[in-house]
Amino acid sequence: VQLQAFGGGSVQVGGYLRISCAASGRTFSSYGMGWFRQAPGKEREFVAAISWSDGSAAYGESVDGRFAISRDNAKRTVYLQMNNLKSEDTAVYYCASGSFGDSYYLFHQLRRLQRGYDAWGQGTQVTVSS
Repeated sequence: VQLQAFGGGSVQVGGYLRISCAASGRTFSSYGMGWFRQAPGKEREFVAAISWSDGSAAYGESVDGRFAISRDNAKRTVYLQMNNLKSEDTAVYYCASGSFGDSYYLFHQLRRLQRGYDAWGQGTQVTVSS
C-alpha cells in the first residue's frame, strides 16, 4: 500500500484545516487507517484511527472532541478534519495503513500503536500560529 498525505498548511489558533491521505496499490489488504503526528523534539503520537469496514474510530486524548476522522471507501481516502486548532497541534502529520490480520479484534487492540501499521505516508506539515 502506498500512501500520499496532503492538505497541510499554516492556520491561526482557533482555526480549522482538513488533511487527506490517499491509499493506492494493494489497498484490499488494508483493514484500517491511522493518523499520527510528530512535533519537533517530541515522540510520534497517535491522533486518530478508522476502519474501512464499519468506520469505527478512535482518537488521541489531546484531540478528542476537536478532530474528526472519516473515510471515503470508493476513493480509498481518509480525511482528518481539525477544528479549534491550538499551537500545540503544530506537527508533521503522518497517515498509516494496517492490515491488522483482517481482524476487528486486532484493529481495536493495536490501532493506537505505531507497530500496528504496515505502511506510512511521507507526512504533511501543519503549523498553528497565534
